[in-house]
Amino acid sequence: MKSVLGYQCVLLCFGAFHATSSSAFTTTVPEPVTSRIITRFIPFRANRRIFQQQNSNEESTKYNSNIINNNDSASISKDLNRHLMAELKEAGESVSLLYRYLSKDDQQVTPNDIVQLCDELDLVMMQQRQINNPDTSSSLALKQRALEFSRYHLLVKLMRKDYSAYVETAKFLSPGRINRLDLPNVQDVPYNDIMPSMAILGTNGQNVNDDTDSLVEDCTLDDMKYQESLLDKILLNIFRNLVEKNTGGISSPKKGIEGLLEQGRTFMLQPNQTPQAQHTMVKETLGGLMTPVLPPFYRIFMSGIVPNNLGTPWDGKQIGPWFYAPWLTTMVTPTFFGFLVGPSRPNRRKDGQRGGLVVEKCKFLQESGCKGLCLHQCKIPAQEFFKEELGLDLTVSPNFATQECQWSFGEKPLAPEDDPSFPSGCLKGCESRLVMVNENRSSAASMVSCSR
Repeated sequence: MKSVLGYQCVLLCFGAFHATSSSAFTTTVPEPVTSRIITRFIPFRANRRIFQQQNSNEESTKYNSNIINNNDSASISKDLNRHLMAELKEAGESVSLLYRYLSKDDQQVTPNDIVQLCDELDLVMMQQRQINNPDTSSSLALKQRALEFSRYHLLVKLMRKDYSAYVETAKFLSPGRINRLDLPNVQDVPYNDIMPSMAILGTNGQNVNDDTDSLVEDCTLDDMKYQESLLDKILLNIFRNLVEKNTGGISSPKKGIEGLLEQGRTFMLQPNQTPQAQHTMVKETLGGLMTPVLPPFYRIFMSGIVPNNLGTPWDGKQIGPWFYAPWLTTMVTPTFFGFLVGPSRPNRRKDGQRGGLVVEKCKFLQESGCKGLCLHQCKIPAQEFFKEELGLDLTVSPNFATQECQWSFGEKPLAPEDDPSFPSGCLKGCESRLVMVNENRSSAASMVSCSR
């Protein structure tokens, strides 16, 4: 009896100590060790059996929980493998689709191929709208991107093969089935129902409507609201200061592009002004904007012109432009000339090669509304500057009907009088023309700044 009471007293003391110091025991003594200590001090077999059964149930629960966790891990792993295999299959199908179209020879591409591809793309887009399954939707989205990429390059191949066929195909499919932004070139493609501004040429290639009394229709599209960055504002301010210097002090109190255009218009309307003087002023301004450092760098690493002071037979000769020069120029131009022309993006030249840049809606043309300023203070001096100072051909092709403008680096420009995309005569709403008319100048004189 005393022995039993002694064991019970020890058990009670241990229980009290364990209750007050549970955190210490749970953090320093493993649970199986604690169980063995407790069962050692229990004097009755029944109580010991009950405790062991409870401990066994707890261990069984943990074991079952581990089994469940392992099953969950296996299920997750199986789902990941399934998704991975599905994505690899989608990627493989898309690569196969791309190869089928991109490996097609340029001479084998027809307008019908592009129409059929558009049909396939329309079907995928319709299925994507109708299906709610995320996996299937993801697969269709990847296929859609592959088809859009393939369509773009089929259009490029058709452009290289037959530019006229490309224009007719783009006219047929855009904007209903192909967004205008997705076309590789929009130079001669109508904007909805707006036809590009074109010169009227005779059978001999000369302009049959060359009288300066003819007027060109103004752009009927809404004006674009331009968002100027800090860099745009800095470059515009520098450019305006250079214009003031190179025009003999002509300035304007107006801010931004409006002030620059007033400076240019004032210079253009000076007595006895010539187009050549305007070209020279703009080229000197562009040279000052690029600083003395950039032109020599561009001439060597882009145009492939050997410097004169090397003492070799190649000094001063041009062995370029390098193949990457037109394309790389289109990547840099939007950042540093956006302050003059607004947003632009790289595209393809008329020959289907890289090196094109399309201005979405020219800021200079929209705000001036003057073909004379466009011709003599943008188009011609820019073309001459790139050829004479940088060693790279450039063709600037404005579309007065939409105020888009195509810049084609590496493409030799035509003279304005031979360019079928450049009409003669002033724009109807040209402020410069109205100013000259109000000053009672003759009709011929009033058109000389805007005509070819």
